[in-house]
Amino acid sequence: MDRVLNRGHKRPTVTLVVGMAGSGKTSIVTCLKTLHEQGGESVYTINLDPAVRDTPYNPNIDIRDTVDYDGIRKKYSLGPNGAILTACNLFATRFDQVLALCKQRKDEIDEIIVDTPGQIEIFTWSASGAIVCESLTETFQTRLLFVVDTVRARNAQVFLSNMLQCLSIVYKTKLPVVLAFNKIDITSCKFAQLWLTEVQALQRELEHASTYAADLTLSLAHTISEFYAKIDCVGISATSSEGFQTLKEKLTLAK
Repeated sequence: MDRVLNRGHKRPTVTLVVGMAGSGKTSIVTCLKTLHEQGGESVYTINLDPAVRDTPYNPNIDIRDTVDYDGIRKKYSLGPNGAILTACNLFATRFDQVLALCKQRKDEIDEIIVDTPGQIEIFTWSASGAIVCESLTETFQTRLLFVVDTVRARNAQVFLSNMLQCLSIVYKTKLPVVLAFNKIDITSCKFAQLWLTEVQALQRELEHASTYAADLTLSLAHTISEFYAKIDCVGISATSSEGFQTLKEKLTLAK
């Protein structure tokens, strides 16, 4: 009923920023927020990482204001990942309040950007991640921004690991996705764009290696390349802000 009643009102779009640890998600959230605001748009940011110490941006909603990561870790004698998972699950029980705040401001904001935990599996394969994704998707137009560390992805096996993660998330959430190769100020992403569209190029990269891992990588690439080759991608740098205007345009078109 709520969706029907609000159909005539302006509604913000949501970008879920996901990716492997160290890929630069938080820096990208900061750059996207700045770019939108420079264009006169209002941005609402949500931080879902309870273990992050500092963020370059000031989150409008911050999981750290609700749950104490260090306190949870000590209280339940948990390791780092266990404490993050527990904190996210506790926060998810109150996500209806987050959604209510977003709905209240739906006529004022243009974009909601969600910064997810560093450990990708904690968000994408947990109950809390499912609650967050489904709640946002049911209420707002939502898309995924999958971030890849371009420097690490020069290793063909790391590249394919990222593609497997990306496809698995798309399969699970059924959301449109844009693939962003970050850190192009350090190394170009042309090799990755070539590997995305030409499995033969990836095969040449692996020809010198006859290990089980290399053989498995090539076999997987032949199997899933038809699917990841269709994903829209862009090279960006969260350090220099290169490529962010193109990224914004691709996210706008992602449906």
